[in-house]
Amino acid sequence: MKKLLGLVLLMLILISAIGITSSKPDAMSTPDMMHTIEGTWELQSFYNFDGQNIVDTLPTDEGYRQVKMYYDGKIMWSRSTSEDTKDADGNDVVGLFGYGTYKITDNELIEVIEYGDKGMLKDKESFRKFVFELWLEDDKYSQINRDEEGNRIFSENYVRIE
Repeated sequence: MKKLLGLVLLMLILISAIGITSSKPDAMSTPDMMHTIEGTWELQSFYNFDGQNIVDTLPTDEGYRQVKMYYDGKIMWSRSTSEDTKDADGNDVVGLFGYGTYKITDNELIEVIEYGDKGMLKDKESFRKFVFELWLEDDKYSQINRDEEGNRIFSENYVRIE
């Protein structure tokens, strides 16, 4: 009888230990968006590179705001600037926008812009696919522009907004 009780007690301890070690983290402490680019992001700064390393960080100018939204393979972005921004024809430009598709890999963000405002598409008629090196964390990411040889040039740095 003692052996049976000992065996039952041992099984209860093992079952309890397995339940404790395999429990999932609290949903409130781990957001659903962890390690994904899905969501809404705001541009905060730019990095300049020397080919590999960051050499300078520049904040966005006052009055400049750029927001990107990624969801289910689709991207939408908009940018607003101060009133003194002019396009190539000398017209006031207060904002730009674009819409398209995206995909990410372990280290790349690929955006294909399908539709946008006249000013945005004017310069992009032959160049609508953008391939960036991607640094992605839970609540921030950087999309890094590279030259033809793969050297880092500059990046746009975003933070997740709600």
